[in-house]
Amino acid sequence: MNNIESKPIASLGYNFIPTEYLPEGSSEYDIRNMQHGHADLFRQLTQEELNILIANRNQSDNWENVRVADGFKPELVADCKFYGLVRIGRLDAVYKEFHDFKIPVGLHNSTIVSSDIGDNVCIDNVHYMSHYILDHDVIIANVNELVTTNHSKFGNGILKVGEEKNSRTWVEVCNENGGRKILPFNGMLAGDAYLWSKYRDDETLMNKFVEFTDKRLDEKRGYYGKIGARSVIKNCAIIKDVWIGTDAYLKGANKIKNVTINSDAERKSQIGEGCEIVNGIVGYGCRIFYGVKAVRFILSAHSQLKYGARLINSYLGNNSTISCCEVLNSLIFPSHEQHHNNSFLCASLLMGQSNLAAGATIGSNHNSRAADGEIVAGRGFWPGLCVSLKHNSKFASFIILAKGDYPAEVNIPLPFSLVSLDGDTDQTIVMPAYWFMYNMYATERNAWKTNNRDKRIEKKQFIEYDYLAPDTINEIFTALEILESLEVDANDSACIRNWENGKRETKLVKVSKAITTYKEVVNYYAAARILKYAEENNLNDFSSIKKSLTAKTSRSKWINVGGQLIRQSALRTLMDKIKNGEIEDWSAVHLFYKEQGKAYKTDKLQHAYTALLELHQITGKQFTAAFLTQLLTDALKTRTWMTNGIYGARAKDYTNEFRKMVYDNAEEMNEVLGKLEDNEFVQTELEKLEIFSNAVKHYESILTSETKVVKKVTAA
Repeated sequence: MNNIESKPIASLGYNFIPTEYLPEGSSEYDIRNMQHGHADLFRQLTQEELNILIANRNQSDNWENVRVADGFKPELVADCKFYGLVRIGRLDAVYKEFHDFKIPVGLHNSTIVSSDIGDNVCIDNVHYMSHYILDHDVIIANVNELVTTNHSKFGNGILKVGEEKNSRTWVEVCNENGGRKILPFNGMLAGDAYLWSKYRDDETLMNKFVEFTDKRLDEKRGYYGKIGARSVIKNCAIIKDVWIGTDAYLKGANKIKNVTINSDAERKSQIGEGCEIVNGIVGYGCRIFYGVKAVRFILSAHSQLKYGARLINSYLGNNSTISCCEVLNSLIFPSHEQHHNNSFLCASLLMGQSNLAAGATIGSNHNSRAADGEIVAGRGFWPGLCVSLKHNSKFASFIILAKGDYPAEVNIPLPFSLVSLDGDTDQTIVMPAYWFMYNMYATERNAWKTNNRDKRIEKKQFIEYDYLAPDTINEIFTALEILESLEVDANDSACIRNWENGKRETKLVKVSKAITTYKEVVNYYAAARILKYAEENNLNDFSSIKKSLTAKTSRSKWINVGGQLIRQSALRTLMDKIKNGEIEDWSAVHLFYKEQGKAYKTDKLQHAYTALLELHQITGKQFTAAFLTQLLTDALKTRTWMTNGIYGARAKDYTNEFRKMVYDNAEEMNEVLGKLEDNEFVQTELEKLEIFSNAVKHYESILTSETKVVKKVTAA
């Protein structure tokens, strides 16, 4: 039967912290007073104020424990019950209005237990509010239950004194068996989640991460829930153990429990109708509305869950949107898009800039009875309509999968590829470098839109959005090594084994063209980096340009750490410092991310230079002004065909007869689609081409002059 205890009414609102957990010499109000910061501003009621409160049908177990600030107007409090120590700020005879919702300042029709209420707060029809601290100008109306327990953790994976280890809230990312589980904490970055979930074989590192998390909040019991200034809560059922920042807006939520909701005046967070949010962290500027279910989760800043989305045991990176679908046991880096009701993502690591189409079923199909499979996909992962994948599968960066039910586990190591199924030959077909050859519009637009949609104010991690970066260039070199080792037939095709878990071969098409394209792209990557660096640093002669370049013995290896690219050597140093105690908390780890972000531009330049030398099999001595001149000339040609590819891909929407047939005339089409020449993205790319062309011509002129001088000196 239910264990319903009976206790004296006089004890309601008191002894919040059980005696056995209250430090000797401490009061149950010590933490509360520390949280409030201005406990000395409150005084006892005057007799006149008390008479007015009683006349307005208010009740209290002990009126001496109802304290008020100067400016308190008792006539603005009616039909309320007070238990324990309740402190109320100034109340003015005004009303507040928010989104056409008008409500008078004051406390009405509510039960309030041991809480602090700021100036000019509106509380109406709150059935039960217990152990909360409300800042100024908060509005709360029509809430069934607003409660904080003495052991509240507000979504953080910590333990309070006296709790068992199994009381921790873990988030089981990447794998359904819990083998990569992480402890959530307020402020957790995607890089933190990745390091914790990835390096499971390093027990010392794992223990350090637990220690770091425990340091984020102390183990003392007795913290009150807080609701920041100007936050609005209306028509919600249950809010329990929730910490809410300023300027948040909660309306119509069914249940929010054990959650931190970060919000401020510049990054307002919202939770809307029908949502059930349990055991999680909501980042700044997030929006959650219309029937969302989120359990054991971290939602990073400026991300959205909407229209019935389910996010369970998962980390969702910054600037992402999940709508109408289900995501389980996944770690998702920034700029993820998933919009369709019938898409499903499970037990996966997606490394950013990903997009899941309708009907995509990623990771739900196991080839064993155990819940221990995983999907790992590099940046730009794009499974198309009705794609079905099995655990374990792995994909290089910017892989697009054509519609189909892939029958076995796959490993596709070639970046920027199109993967499809051929039912006639029963083969998986891979077209390397597809994005560059046929999909430049999507390639560039993906980088453009993800960068534009980065709304973060505090950028603790430098997120790479460019599709040409150390990670993808290193993958291109791996691809070149594979492709150049193949025997290509007369159709420019080749077959390879061991890319699928089965007996059949995988067919690669347009192999020679892919090799040429990959090499051209590496050339362009290096030229663009060198040119940009020279411009930004006003380097106007070859000698100063070359002095800025350092030839490494080999390309550095890079790791995608939550969307931030970090050299493997630097990452190893970080982990060593964590283990030996030089780095003692998550704040120091985040400082490391910032330092790496500041060094990234230079590190990327040196990587590009080393990659260029390796591609051409030359040394730094052979990198001459003449070589750089030719490199820039070739880069301009590459940039031109890239831009032409962008324009041409979009132009097809205006010339293809099947696209045009739904419009009676060109005028109607232009009204619906907008004119091609007005397309913001296309025009931006044309402008970028012109800027790049002018820069190339400027440096070609400088370098050509220097080359002529060198030739004259040599001849003399």
